[in-house]
Amino acid sequence: MRTDAEFNEVLDQFAKHKACAVLRTGVEGAAYNAMDAAVQGGFKLVEFTLTTPGCLDAVSRFASRTDVLTGCGTILNIDDAKRALDAGSKFIVAPILIPEVVEWCAANKIVCIPGCQTPSELYRAYSLGAPVQKLFPGVAGGPNWVRAVASALPMLRINPTSGVEIDTAADYLRAGAASLGFVAPAFDQNAIKAGDWDAISKRATEIIAAVKAA
Repeated sequence: MRTDAEFNEVLDQFAKHKACAVLRTGVEGAAYNAMDAAVQGGFKLVEFTLTTPGCLDAVSRFASRTDVLTGCGTILNIDDAKRALDAGSKFIVAPILIPEVVEWCAANKIVCIPGCQTPSELYRAYSLGAPVQKLFPGVAGGPNWVRAVASALPMLRINPTSGVEIDTAADYLRAGAASLGFVAPAFDQNAIKAGDWDAISKRATEIIAAVKAA
């Protein structure tokens, strides 16, 4: 159980920074360094996915940091959510809409960001208690789709993730997206395999500049 203040602080951080680095990689032992490189480049919101080796260890290490807000993604059930929270995750992300996860998080004042694809799913997620709704994959429909849905359903906080590129980031935000999740654009897998953390930091700097341009 979190407090109202903790719940609202997560939402405030998303509203302020708008860009979340989402790490999904199969490279063993790379999670912490890859995400640290993204943070060095300017990200203040980070998400480690459960499909990434060492995910929960990385969450635990990041949870004590004061320079970043750490979350955990690819949550598929309540047990996943509990493990992520025990590791120190401040918010929960899912690739799909799982009602019992959203409701459990809402009851415990945990910010849950479930994956949705249609306006009906986005609104259902909101009705179940998800304060932010992840449009996944975000490329579907593009900024114009977000504009139409955000105009019709202004109570939503739409978070397009996966498919948002540097050159479309500002368009999504101007169209009404509340925040964005960056997966492939933030984490080049070849750079991760090579341990080229400078390349990831440079890319992160470019993403943050694009987001701020909106």
